[in-house]
Order: sequence, then C-alpha cells, then structure tokens
Amino acid sequence: MTSRHRGGAPVGHLADLDAVGAGAVMYLRMWADGAVARARVCDEFRRALPPAQAGHAVHSMEQMMELCAGYARRPIMRHDVMCNCLGADEACFANLVGAAAEGNREDAMLLATLMVRPDAAPGLTALAERVGLAIQRMATLPPEFMESRPERLH
Repeated sequence: MTSRHRGGAPVGHLADLDAVGAGAVMYLRMWADGAVARARVCDEFRRALPPAQAGHAVHSMEQMMELCAGYARRPIMRHDVMCNCLGADEACFANLVGAAAEGNREDAMLLATLMVRPDAAPGLTALAERVGLAIQRMATLPPEFMESRPERLH
C-alpha cells in the first residue's frame, strides 16, 4: 500500500464506533457522495431537529466539509457509503467529532491538526463540536427518524 492510500486503509468497522462517531462517518461519506446524498444529510438534520438547530447543523456541516476540502493536508480518504469498514481518515474524523461534542477541545484540536493545516484547525474543531452535538441529539431519536443510521448497514 502506498502512502497516498494510507488514509483509506481499513482500521476497524463502523460497528466499533459510538453513535456520534458512526454518524459523523456516515455523513462524511454521504456529503462526499454527491448532491443527492448531500440533500439526504440535510433532510435528516431537518427532520430530526427543531428548525433553528437543524439550520445551524446543516450550515456547520457544509462549512466543515468546505474547510476539509480547502485546507486538508491531503485529500481525505473515505470508503463507500454502504461499506462496513472504517478507514484511517474516517476514524480520525469520527474521533474529532466525538471529542469535540464531548467538550474535549484539546483532543479535538490535536485531531483537527492531523486533518487540516494548523491555521484551520480551530475552525474545524468548532464546527465539529456543533455537528457532533447535533448528531448526539439525533442519536436519541427513534430509528424511524433516521434513514442513514449505521445500524442499517449490519
């Protein structure tokens, strides 16, 4: 395996992650999968959260993905939406979002610096916190509210 593929190297399974981490990976994959999948992410936020919270979550997700695309140290590798594997970059992303949502800002900042340039890390950390908290709220909802829950992949 060459270094350009290390970020996609399988390091685990989605089932190994908690709800916030698995949700973050699924939304990362879906966001990168095109306009239709991106619209599904937005719809899930809007269906599961009150309007103001959903709007903030969608905006934060959009900004987070733009920041990752524009300031990443290298392209962030991801697996297919239906893949049960967890890639190295996806694991870092899941841990970033999870740590930020739990209020572990120092850990989240360290993880952000692995993904983006140091000057972009504080912004990525703040956005990851907002998105993580939204996913955390959504994880408490009944399954019928969430089409893309990772449990559906098993």
